[in-house]
Amino acid sequence: MENKKNLSIIKIGGNIIDNPTELSQFLYDFSKVEGNKILVHGGGKSATKMAQNIGLNPQMIDGRRITDTAMLDVVVMIYAGEINKNIVAQLQANNSNAMGFSGADGNLIQSTKRNHPTIDYGFVGDVQKVNTSLLETLIFNEITPVFCAITHDKKGQLLNTNADTIASELAIALSDIFEVTLNYCFEKPGVLYNAEDDSSVIFTINQELYSKLKTEKAIHSGMIPKLDNCFNSLSKGVQKIRIGHHKMLQDAKSICTTIEL
Repeated sequence: MENKKNLSIIKIGGNIIDNPTELSQFLYDFSKVEGNKILVHGGGKSATKMAQNIGLNPQMIDGRRITDTAMLDVVVMIYAGEINKNIVAQLQANNSNAMGFSGADGNLIQSTKRNHPTIDYGFVGDVQKVNTSLLETLIFNEITPVFCAITHDKKGQLLNTNADTIASELAIALSDIFEVTLNYCFEKPGVLYNAEDDSSVIFTINQELYSKLKTEKAIHSGMIPKLDNCFNSLSKGVQKIRIGHHKMLQDAKSICTTIEL
């Protein structure tokens, strides 16, 4: 059987996107990552700021955004428009042949509207299907897909979808074709015991330690869905997952958190 080619899927968070200097450095580092790669970006803080500027009251539950019609308009405008296209333009400036996508483009990521027994999340999508054949074609033609956190339901409805989840679902789907490494990059050096202390990096997290950290409330808010996605990905074929500062993309010895089953 022919060996699979490597694929790096890299997700960046809102705090990097909100800092032009940090974003510029990240995109330079990303452009230097060798081989096949996909970028997934969030942008939550930018969307929150825009929503507040026009008089909306953003709501989050367990790190996930409640998305009514007005908030959906904001996140589509910010995620799929301003942020996505600025990232693509900067990658092109770094000689990385990037192309920006929502899940609706080419039917690349299809979702269903979340149905929760007690919480109405609004227009929030849960990923159901990834168009791996089109992605494979793009990647093998040396195009770097750049995904924002918007998917669709194939019935004309756009859906706000957690960017960590998009990265995870892309990694799972593409692990049948590639040897996939999933990297979650944010402003911290890794998952921290103490959120106020950057030196308290947890170097390795397995499921047993994860349960303990949640019980102790050392891990909470947006880190919970991120780590849930990590363990789900590893159980479904993803080879390696790291969480940390984007320095880890260019420095193999850089401190980060590795997730293990």
